[in-house]
Amino acid sequence: MTQKPTVSLFIPCLVDQVYPEIGIDMAKVLNHLGYQIEYNNQQTCCGQPAFNAGHRDEARKVAAKFVEVFTSADVIVSPSGSCTAMVKNYYSTLFANDSLEDKALRLGRKIFEFSEFLAHEDQIKNISGQFKGKVGFHNSCHCYRELGIDHIPLNILQKIEGIEIVQPSGEPVCCGFGGIFSFKFDEIAATMAKTRIEMFTSLNADTIVTNDPGCLMHMRQEVLDRRIDLKLLHLTEFLVQAIQL
Repeated sequence: MTQKPTVSLFIPCLVDQVYPEIGIDMAKVLNHLGYQIEYNNQQTCCGQPAFNAGHRDEARKVAAKFVEVFTSADVIVSPSGSCTAMVKNYYSTLFANDSLEDKALRLGRKIFEFSEFLAHEDQIKNISGQFKGKVGFHNSCHCYRELGIDHIPLNILQKIEGIEIVQPSGEPVCCGFGGIFSFKFDEIAATMAKTRIEMFTSLNADTIVTNDPGCLMHMRQEVLDRRIDLKLLHLTEFLVQAIQL
């Protein structure tokens, strides 16, 4: 029997500052599946906000701290596709011809988004639970386009009894968050969130599950502003409820 790796948790800024329950629930699920987990409290940001804003020097300083903190980790798991994609896909650019390039590239090979990790470890078969309702899944742009995560979260949802999965046609569709985009073009972003939510409510969904905290925050605000009776959960929150952890 292959020994499970020790999982180092990477808790993104948005989870740390706004939705700590997402990180706590991720730890609960991983523990439930038999993983030893560790959390290094020296971790900070992955550098994505500065990188996306074009501030490469500032991003490199923050990312260098990430490399330092996680270099010795067996495997790194994060509840954010965008942060995972930053490390996996863009540290090679950020640290090109730098003394940290090799370490950064190695980190990129051992960091996983939460659902991606479950699939990589063949753990989806070990998930079971119950959740009543019509549930739709919103896949984040970063997960789909930059990490290639397509049906993995839906495969996870299908392990839960009592739910009816309802998915709009033409998936995936952006919710309008896009990090800085939602601040620079707030009216466009809000309209995109409204349209996205209506795609699910038109199918009578009562719950939307997503795998990215940014999408979650953006759509939750739209639901709150418009007083829509709709529950939005991160995948980790959903699983904790379904498994009853």
